[in-house]
Amino acid sequence: MKFRIVFTICICFFFSKVKAQDPIFTQYFIVPETLNPAYSGFLETTSAGIIHRSQWPDLDLKIDTDYAFLNTWSERSKSGFGGSILSHRENNTRYNFTQFNLNYAYKVTLNDRWDFRPAIEVGFGTKSFGFKNLILGDQINIDSGTINPISNDPSNFHDKFSFFDFSAGMLFNSDEAWFGLSLKHINKPNISLVDEKNLPLNMFFSASVGYEFLVVDYLDVVSFPYETKFMVSANYMNQGEFNRLDLGSSIMFRTLFLGVSTAMNPLAKAQDSHLVSSVNFYGGLQYENLKFGISHDFTTSKMGKTGGIYELSLTYQFDFGVKCFGCPNYESKY
Repeated sequence: MKFRIVFTICICFFFSKVKAQDPIFTQYFIVPETLNPAYSGFLETTSAGIIHRSQWPDLDLKIDTDYAFLNTWSERSKSGFGGSILSHRENNTRYNFTQFNLNYAYKVTLNDRWDFRPAIEVGFGTKSFGFKNLILGDQINIDSGTINPISNDPSNFHDKFSFFDFSAGMLFNSDEAWFGLSLKHINKPNISLVDEKNLPLNMFFSASVGYEFLVVDYLDVVSFPYETKFMVSANYMNQGEFNRLDLGSSIMFRTLFLGVSTAMNPLAKAQDSHLVSSVNFYGGLQYENLKFGISHDFTTSKMGKTGGIYELSLTYQFDFGVKCFGCPNYESKY
């Protein structure tokens, strides 16, 4: 009983003092809309998808995250439109975060090879926390072993609150390469669960780059199908005092793709921080317009037995005749 009380108080203190971090997906290259609104309508057709992330299932603090999106493209206005829903849940603390976003991106043709896509994103988010069973220190009567139902703590905790969010991004892309920048939470919304506190959400910065090519253009490999592609990508993220760099590569056959990436902490500020925090393996299948992906992150830190991180993704692209990064067979349709 005492452990539960102390644990609850510590968790509440944690959420009052620590500035929250955005959830990050290992398969960001499959669902890049999670990072940058400029990817809305990027494929210049209609596309939809969902990705599920389960983090540290063997710990008491299990975290589940789901992200679903729908994007479409207007050739007449050279614009991409999109909508998304993000749901983030922690099982032990009963913390829930849900956000709805609307995206708009505009395509500017720079030359015969490169396009520029500025974008904006507006969102509405809600956060909730189970304060109904919260027990503070002044409610505990050690002598009698009873708990007073009334606390003298002046803080007014919110079980649920909402906020508006604003983000922006840009993307430079050709037929085989891309480079994007994004900045989320530009308005720094207040996410404090305590009424009299002001806890602005740190801005989230990301810079992503990628390049894909036909293997036969560089290597004389007769055992691979002509459409076989190789992709390399990198993504740097920073939010408050936290930073992360993902480096990855993958090979894509006609209906199968396999890859590996590593998550790094390049600007470690803690003495016991690890440069490499995890090594991640992923793969998947593609059947016509449908793509299924699965990944598992192996933690390299000394956190103990966490169970790693699992992700499942499912995406659908309505037309391959325009473009499809990460799809091995789209060039054959030109």
